[in-house]
Amino acid sequence: MTDVVTHGFLQLPSSDRSLSPHTGYTRAHWEAAADGLVRAALRWATPGGALLVLPGRPSRSGVRSDGLEGYARTFLAAAFRVAGADGADPHGFLPRYADGLAAGTRTPGREDTESWPLILDHHIQGQPMVESASVALGLRLTRPWLWDHLDADVQDRTEGWLRGALRHTPAPNNWYLFAVTVAAFLESVGRGDAETRRAIDRGLHLLETWYRGDGWYADGDGRAFDHYNGWALHLYPVLHAHLAGDKGLLDLYGPRLSEHLEGYSLLFGGDGAPIHFGRSLTYRFAATAAIGLGALTGHTPLAPGVSRRLLSGALRHFLTRGAVGAEDGLLSLGWYGPHEPTCQTYSGPGSPYWASKAFVALLAPADDPLWTATEEASPAESADRVLALPAPGLLVQTTAADGLARLHNHGSDHVRPQEGDNAAAHDVLYGRFAYSTGTGPTSPANAPDNHLAVEVAGRSSVRCRIHPLGAGGGDDWGWAASWHRPVFPAGPPMVPGLEVRSVTVARGRYELRVHQVVGIPHGARIHLTGWATPPDGPLFSQLHGLHGWPHHDEVRAPQGTAFTPWAVLPRLTTDPVEDADATVLVAALASLTCTAEAAPLADVATVVSANAEEIRIRWTDDGSVTRIAFTVGTRHVTVAARE
Repeated sequence: MTDVVTHGFLQLPSSDRSLSPHTGYTRAHWEAAADGLVRAALRWATPGGALLVLPGRPSRSGVRSDGLEGYARTFLAAAFRVAGADGADPHGFLPRYADGLAAGTRTPGREDTESWPLILDHHIQGQPMVESASVALGLRLTRPWLWDHLDADVQDRTEGWLRGALRHTPAPNNWYLFAVTVAAFLESVGRGDAETRRAIDRGLHLLETWYRGDGWYADGDGRAFDHYNGWALHLYPVLHAHLAGDKGLLDLYGPRLSEHLEGYSLLFGGDGAPIHFGRSLTYRFAATAAIGLGALTGHTPLAPGVSRRLLSGALRHFLTRGAVGAEDGLLSLGWYGPHEPTCQTYSGPGSPYWASKAFVALLAPADDPLWTATEEASPAESADRVLALPAPGLLVQTTAADGLARLHNHGSDHVRPQEGDNAAAHDVLYGRFAYSTGTGPTSPANAPDNHLAVEVAGRSSVRCRIHPLGAGGGDDWGWAASWHRPVFPAGPPMVPGLEVRSVTVARGRYELRVHQVVGIPHGARIHLTGWATPPDGPLFSQLHGLHGWPHHDEVRAPQGTAFTPWAVLPRLTTDPVEDADATVLVAALASLTCTAEAAPLADVATVVSANAEEIRIRWTDDGSVTRIAFTVGTRHVTVAARE
């Protein structure tokens, strides 16, 4: 894998291994990356520059909306680049975006070559509301060099278009922060009024109701905890407070950002990869936006050299693995190269350019320690860590030997508050029990990885709504627990009273997975799978049945994952249940490792005692015993990791 990316549009400097021993990247690399991405995309602009109609399959919003998306998101990259250089614009980006602004707002809503679509309610024509935030933030960042030089009628037309975001209904989640961003820009240029104040107050009030603790926000009234925390729920309010110099808001939001980064910084592998979890993963290195924002505002627990290691590690990870097309210089819809399962239906050719949010780091000046300090090792490659995050119901596990980070999910789902336990809400990017920086979930059409399924009458269940039961632990071990109702995508049977209560205990590279299945009918079976990995490495998946698993085999996922075109995964299976309305407890050890000859899991732990309500496991290395007990008749679990 080359250390330098060079083709027609993306030309990075030579590596600087003195200042940046881990990645070789410096501020100059970041500026060159921003320049190259914007230059390549601008080739696809309409004659007036209002739309960037990038090649590729359209989103569900249509080609015109996608063209606005291309304009807005690349403008954001250009804005961070120019504002970070105190107005220096060596490639003349801002005049081109100013021309596009004038052309797009001349007759909005008209079906012609340049006109921007109107901003309407999220369920009618909502995508332009998303893009309005990028337009507004870009204008705020570049005000002295762009907005202040626009003709008065262009300013008025732009304000009129932007106010559509204040007058229509957003999606019930982070979208309310788009209105905050638009309103804050209008107020910053002397165009505020009661309408802008209402939008800001409403969005920030909702943000308070979504805060759950541990530095994590839910993305709306449900329990979606994912990368939107960094690139939206922290980014917009903290950056607004920073740009406005609002100490009160910074004192409120800043400590939350810092606490978020305590855990979030562990979710990047030693190779720079962010955790592959949640939706909109095609935004790629936007996952570092919160890290750059923390360094910019001083609200971070990370040393400057660690922050830059994480920032540059993620940027380099994707630039050297094919995220940018070698021929056209464009970010593709996918993870490394194009990968359709990574994308949602709302994603279009311009969508990947929300990666632009990573360039918020360029707002830190060139003499800031973020850019001048020597790179330090990232948290995932510094020491083995286990961190429990009770508020979102997540358990983070890292191993320094291979730089892998793993996320055990016992609290984040993508089920809307008004939805019940419905198979239609199943999402492989949330429903699996574990995710990592080196593996991705398998396709819904293939065998599911990291999954416990109840098989009834030949149909296997999935996990949709996740109910957390707690999390805790110490620096070298931790646990998280949850329960869910199995639902069946293939239709009936639905099984009244059927529940799965689950516990993950993480220790070193090992994962103890214990499940109590309540109300399982006669004849049903249970399956448990491990990590999905390539058949020939470089990662290897281990799964060993400790209790209740008489059968072990390997299944294939021919559609692969975002990391491999073809995957295999280990599977454990029970015998058919003989009783009616039974309670079954099963336990297994799992591991994801980079060593094909890793010690077998059978030597790691043994069962001391087990029944349907409790299991005690003895660890071979130190003789300690982990006890997991499920209280009869309740959804309560007790975890004593070291009796």
